[in-house]
Amino acid sequence: MPIIFLIMTLFFSNIAFADIGLPPERSLGSENAPIKVIEYASMTCPHCAKFHKNTFGLIKKNYIDTGKVHFVFRDFPFDERALKAATLARCSDEEKFFPVLKVIFEQQNDWAFKANWEEELAKIMSLSGMSAEKLQACLAKEELPQAIVYGRLHGHKQYEVDSTPTFIINGKKYAGSRPYEEFKKIFDAILKEEQENLKND
Repeated sequence: MPIIFLIMTLFFSNIAFADIGLPPERSLGSENAPIKVIEYASMTCPHCAKFHKNTFGLIKKNYIDTGKVHFVFRDFPFDERALKAATLARCSDEEKFFPVLKVIFEQQNDWAFKANWEEELAKIMSLSGMSAEKLQACLAKEELPQAIVYGRLHGHKQYEVDSTPTFIINGKKYAGSRPYEEFKKIFDAILKEEQENLKND
């Protein structure tokens, strides 16, 4: 973890919780869905990118879009690059957040590990429709990155998240990426239990 980010994290952790709110929630699917999934991810995490490239689309198609899963994305940045990418993604219009997130993860190798990462990240945001003026205005804000870092600390405190990706499924923690088949098994077991409970009521 870069020293500058470590100092930032320690500094924010000493600020009263009342002084920093959590960043706005970004979610997909019905809030009344029987399954709630919270993903904690870092934009520079290769395993997170793998999940969004190979697995998330199937979950969205088969569980989110069908009303079975309410999916919440929460940032858990591990370095300055991830924090800046998270900040820019959240400066996008709310309806564009998940499409922008998809591109950031799909093109992770094109920006996250490059010496000119800020320039490459700016190109991605430009292609997503963010003007140079809006990008600069976003980066000038202190409140949003502070809220993102506070969200990271909150995730660690609430769920003991210490790695990415971490998934909270109906309150139970699942650390690490996993194939779609494993998510399907977890989801179907929850849905089956819910149906049995309804029969017994």
